[in-house]
Amino acid sequence: MKYKLVRNMLGQPNDTADQNMSNTLEDASIKQLKKVANHVDDVLFKNIPTIEGVVTVIYSTSLVEKMTMQSMVFIPLANYINQIHQIGEPIKLTNIKKIINTLNSGQTLLYFHETKTLLHIDTFSAPGRAITNTETESTVIGPQDAFSESLETNISLIRRRIKNPQLKNENRTIGNEVAVKITIMYMDNIVNKEYLSRLKKRLNEIHFPSFKDISELKQLIEDNPYSPFPQYYMTVRPDKINNSLIDGRIIILMDNSQAAIVCPSTFFEMFTTVEDYYNRWTTASLLRFLRFFGFFLTIIITPTYISALTFHPEVLPYELLLNLQESRSKVPFSPLFEVLFIELIIEVLREAGSRLPTKVGQTIGIVGGIVIGTAAVQAGLFSNILIVLVATSALLSFLSPIFLMSNASRFIRYIFILSAGLLGLYGQMLAFAWLVSHLLRLQSLGTAYMAPVIPRKATDLMDSIIRFPIAFLKSKSGISKAQKK
Repeated sequence: MKYKLVRNMLGQPNDTADQNMSNTLEDASIKQLKKVANHVDDVLFKNIPTIEGVVTVIYSTSLVEKMTMQSMVFIPLANYINQIHQIGEPIKLTNIKKIINTLNSGQTLLYFHETKTLLHIDTFSAPGRAITNTETESTVIGPQDAFSESLETNISLIRRRIKNPQLKNENRTIGNEVAVKITIMYMDNIVNKEYLSRLKKRLNEIHFPSFKDISELKQLIEDNPYSPFPQYYMTVRPDKINNSLIDGRIIILMDNSQAAIVCPSTFFEMFTTVEDYYNRWTTASLLRFLRFFGFFLTIIITPTYISALTFHPEVLPYELLLNLQESRSKVPFSPLFEVLFIELIIEVLREAGSRLPTKVGQTIGIVGGIVIGTAAVQAGLFSNILIVLVATSALLSFLSPIFLMSNASRFIRYIFILSAGLLGLYGQMLAFAWLVSHLLRLQSLGTAYMAPVIPRKATDLMDSIIRFPIAFLKSKSGISKAQKK
C-alpha cells in the first residue's frame, strides 16, 4: 500500500502499456546513472536482498562514513525497512541530473526493483573542520568562535544566537557546471522586501560555471564590479552576522566557504569591527578614527614625498628639506621611480611572505625587509627617509579590518603616486577628486555607499566614525531601511 502511494506520488501509470514504457524509462535511468559513475571508484552500487525484494544502494564512500551507512541504511534494510520509507524522500527517475546532484551531495540512493521507486536519504557525513577561533578577525573581548566551511554548521551558529521564528533561510543552488549550495538568511519581520527581491533577482541571473569561494559570488552581485572597493561586508564572525540580521540586513552563506556576505553595506562599515561594540565608546571611537584616517594617510604619504621633492620643495621646512637632499644625495633615480621601485619591493616581500608557510614567511618578511632596506640605503638606491615613509604607509594599509579594503588602498595608492609624479600636488588633488566622486557614485544593493554622510542620517552618524555610547544605538541603521525601526 505504501509503495502504491509512493508510486502515485511519482506519477506512475497504471495501464500495462504505460507500465512497460515506464519500466524501460526507469531501467534506462539506472543504466545512465551507472554510466555516469563509470571510473568513479568511490561511488558504490550494492544489491541488498530485503523482504521487499532487491534494493540497490548507491552512495559515495568519500562523502558518507561507514558507521553512518551501517546505522542509517544497512541495519534498517535488514530489520526495520519501514524506517527507510519514513526517512527517505522519493525522486523522479526521469530527472537524471537531480539524481546525480543528490548523489554528489552525500546522500544515499535506494532503488527498489520490485516497485521501481527511488528514494534518497541524507547520509552526508564527510569529515569537516571543527569550529575554531578566527585568524582574520580576532578580538580580545567577545565570542571567539568563527564560521567553518560547513554550511549547516554556519547556519546552526547563527540560529544558536537568534532563537526567533522570524529568522528565515532559503536554500538554493548556483553554478552551471558544478552546483554549490547557498542560503539567504534574513529576519522576515525586519528585512526590507525590496532589497530582498532585488538580491534574489541578481542571484537568479547568475550564470557561472563553478564557485570556489563566496568571494566570487560577491563580485557577481556587486553594483559596480569594476570598482576597486568591496561593496559588501564579508565576515567570518557569527556575532557580527547576528548584529547585521537584527539590523535588517540580508546574509548569504555558501557551502565550502567560511565567510558570509552582508547586504547592503557602506564604506564606513569597512572600518568597523564587532569588537567596537564590546569596548567602551571612547576606545572604540579612537580606534575607528585611526582606521578611517589611516586609509587616507596610506594613499597620500609617499605621493606627497614625490610632490614635495619634484614640484613643491617650498612646502617643506628648510631643515627637513636639507635632510631629504642629504639623504637623496647618492640616489640616482627621480623621486617617482624611487618610490615605485621600493613599493614594488614591498609588494614582492608581502606576496612572498603570504605564500610561504607561517614561520618561514615571517622570517622572510623580517629578514628581507631589514636586510634589503639597510643594504639598499647603503647602496644609494633609496633614501632612508623614504624607507620610513613606505614602512609607515604599509602598516597603515592594514588598519582596515576588511582585507579587501586594504587591497583597495594599495591600488589607489599607485594612482596617487603616478598623479603626483606627473602633476605634483595638483595631480594629487585631481586624484582625490576622482576618488571622492567615485565613492559617491558607488552603491550597495542600490543604496548609497557613502551613507550616512551622503545622504546624511543623523542617527546613523552616531555609529559611524565616532561610536556613541551604546545606550544611543537603539534604532536600526538607515541603510537597511528595515520595516521595523
